[in-house]
Amino acid sequence: MRVMVLVKATADSEAGAMPAPELFEAMGRYNEALAQAGILLAGEGLHPSARGRRVAFDGAARRVSDGPFAATGELVAGFWLWRVRDMDEAVEWVKRCPNPMPGPSEIEIRPLFEAEDFGDALPPEVAEREARLRAQAGGG
Repeated sequence: MRVMVLVKATADSEAGAMPAPELFEAMGRYNEALAQAGILLAGEGLHPSARGRRVAFDGAARRVSDGPFAATGELVAGFWLWRVRDMDEAVEWVKRCPNPMPGPSEIEIRPLFEAEDFGDALPPEVAEREARLRAQAGGG
């Protein structure tokens, strides 16, 4: 199964505070362990929401809002994409993670939808197209 592991933003990350050199080193070792275990598919840190934009949809209408965005605890400061056996394995790996922020922080784990999760609701031609696109994009 694939999961997205979301590092929640904090006031420090939203202020653009850079991690201490020790955290860069600890995260580098952690990412190496993830890669060596064969579960790391991708992972990146994100700039603060002040550098982002949101696009709100309402029917055919689109509204663009510039950051920063409120509710810091609901924002994402970084992510990993992993392939794991199950959620228990993902939780065990997250528990090994260095604290990603200087103070209290939170990491959320969310499973990605796979084609089989949609059952009969996904037309076969759409499933085939999605499989081709995923292979083309390198997400095989």
